[in-house]
Amino acid sequence: MLDRSRTREGGTHAEALRETVAFARQAEALGYHRFWVSEHHSVPGVAGSAPTVLAAAVADATSTIRVGTGGVMLPNHQPLVVAEQFGVLEALHPGRIDMGLGRSVGFTGGVRRALGHGKDDADRFGEQVRLLLGYLDGTQGEYPGVHAFPAEGQPVPAFLLATGAGADLAAELGLPLVIGAVRGEARMIEAIGRYRESFVPSVRCPAPYVIVSATIAVAETRAAAERLLVPEARSSAWSRTHGVFPPLRPAAAILAGPMTDRERRYFDEAREGQIAGTPAEAAAALEGLVERTGADEVLVTTSTYDRAEMLESYRLLAEAVSAGSAAGFFGLR
Repeated sequence: MLDRSRTREGGTHAEALRETVAFARQAEALGYHRFWVSEHHSVPGVAGSAPTVLAAAVADATSTIRVGTGGVMLPNHQPLVVAEQFGVLEALHPGRIDMGLGRSVGFTGGVRRALGHGKDDADRFGEQVRLLLGYLDGTQGEYPGVHAFPAEGQPVPAFLLATGAGADLAAELGLPLVIGAVRGEARMIEAIGRYRESFVPSVRCPAPYVIVSATIAVAETRAAAERLLVPEARSSAWSRTHGVFPPLRPAAAILAGPMTDRERRYFDEAREGQIAGTPAEAAAALEGLVERTGADEVLVTTSTYDRAEMLESYRLLAEAVSAGSAAGFFGLR
């Protein structure tokens, strides 16, 4: 599961962060394998700006579920510091920490300047990943004698969040790939194919390993499930038409209000490729996604205004997947 600590209309960022920690405990009780948090800066609708700090709170509040980042945006950080942070996390919660790495930079020029970076820093992503892995492995490369204690020698799994060419980097470095259909499922499947064909086995990952991300909503009826996806789609459309990604609003208020033609177009685009339906429908759609991609795992996210409905969606999904696995479906690891 990926939780971005979304804020709700009338709520605060602090409330969203506390909800994420509480939600992680619920995810653990439902039997989910991983709970990942994300990194966003200066976004009104997202409270998750410091993923390793939040991951520490989540790991401390849980006991069995794996905890990680989906992900740390490496261009915003020095690899040495990231290695040290994950080393601390692994030392305090051995065997439960995942290090997911992404290449996105700040959403606006102002944010990038505040972080001390520019768009071009994303071009150094491969170099930064290699340096970070070197700190973890004790092969410091261009900085001999510099040690990322307590990270050095710690078995922290690394995952590369990627689209397009990023899949090639994951294959070259022998890392698990986390990928979504941001630009369409056909392009995602093509990237996965290249990844598997060119994968170079490594100590970290001896064979290709693919985690496919999917937005999914489950309810007792398809109409109810589709309504769960309305608040996030509206925030996405608003960000593309107004330049600001806002807190989530209730679906009823959104559907009752006006939308310009441009907002409606982006709203509809935001809902493309998402899974929504009853438990049986969602399970069938998820099974189809696994079959088409050969995924080893699926990273699911549900973002909606009503937290109780969101938790119920995840509960129904867990039950559907459990029932499907018992019947011989999915084949997920």
